[in-house]
Formats: sequence, structure tokens, C-alpha cells
Amino acid sequence: MAGFDDTLPVGLRGEYHESVSRWLWLVKWLLLIPHFIVLVFLHIAMFVVTVIAFFAILFTGRYPRALFDFSVGVLRWTWRVRFYGYGALGTDQYPPFTLRSTDYPADFDVEYPERLSRGLVLVKWWLLAIPHYLILAAIFGGLGRMCAHHGSHHWGAIPLFGILIVVVLVALLFTGRYPRGLFGLLLGINRWSYRVRSYALLMRDEYPPFRLDQGPHEPERSVQEAVQ
Repeated sequence: MAGFDDTLPVGLRGEYHESVSRWLWLVKWLLLIPHFIVLVFLHIAMFVVTVIAFFAILFTGRYPRALFDFSVGVLRWTWRVRFYGYGALGTDQYPPFTLRSTDYPADFDVEYPERLSRGLVLVKWWLLAIPHYLILAAIFGGLGRMCAHHGSHHWGAIPLFGILIVVVLVALLFTGRYPRGLFGLLLGINRWSYRVRSYALLMRDEYPPFRLDQGPHEPERSVQEAVQ
């Protein structure tokens, strides 16, 4: 995969920068509005592409290469925006408007599969991925908590991912430094999420692992794993 040194079929990268602006995060949501508008239309197009790919894989066992590259490009663009914005706050460098790989400090890629299972395409994106969906929903959507409101009890939610981002914001605000451990954890969560997305979007047949591979780069597989 271009831009990656490992042999994993799905690769997510985000370079660590210890010094990030203390204040830029206050307006990043505003600066990213042009990207959000473009990404809405790109994700609609990716949905249509995935439906077409579903039938192509079902009848031919292949994901059309041009459609595959488009979907990978949309995920790549989305990851760069998340890395700059509130998905990681990993850089102050504004993300480019492109589907292609660049020298930006965050990148994403998926190795193109020559063949895909016709049977798995029927179940992997909903049934087989359910365990991952549940875990990611707990991380991004929140764990239940009970709170009092005017004498009655209501269930709210604590989004773990949101809490981690808030801790990063506080650290940046008061120290001007990005805690390396938190960066690695956030990258690991995002990496897990994007592996599941790639699987659910029919790009690969390899089942995503239940693990947090933390740090800026994907871990390299052993020679034995690569052969298998």
C-alpha cells in the first residue's frame, strides 16, 4: 500500500505532533465546514457505489477497481478531516481536498483484493460485524449512566471517545502539549473503527481483529502471518 510500511490489508496512519495549537481547536469546526459539505455528497456517492459493488461481488467475486479506489478515497478524506478535527486533533495542518494519498500527516489505505467471497458479501456487513458494532457504539455513543433530574431518574450516556477528546483539549489548553499516551489510544480507536468500516463496506474479507493497535503506524505482521 502506498505510504505504508506494513503488510496489513487495511492501514491507518497519523503522525504524532507533541506541540499543537492551544486555541485553534476552538474554531476547527468552523474551518472544516467546506469539508463537511463535500463529504456529505461523497458519502452519498459511496453508498451508491457500495450497493453496485455488492451485486458485482455477488455475481463476479470482484470489486470493480475504479469503484474500490473511490470508496477508499472517501474514507481517506474522511480520516484526514477527523485527524485535523475532533476525531484526533492531531495536527494544525489543514487537510487537502482530494481523494488521493498525499504527504499529509494522516493517511488511510486498503489493499485491493483480487477476489472476494460471494457468500460473505451477504452477511459480513450486518450479521458478522454486529460484535464490532456493539463495541464501537459503546465507545463512540456512550456507556449508560443514571442521573437525577427534578427528583426523577433518567438514563444518559457517557461517550468514552468524547471524554478522551475533552482531556486532550484540557491538556492543550493548559500545557500546549498533546499527551502521547492519549494520542496512541485515540489512534487505536480510530484504527479499529476504520478496519470495521472497510469490512462492512465490502472491501476485504479478513475479519477485523478485536484489538487496539495504538500508535501512529500500523503494527507490522510477522512473516508467518503475512504468508497466511
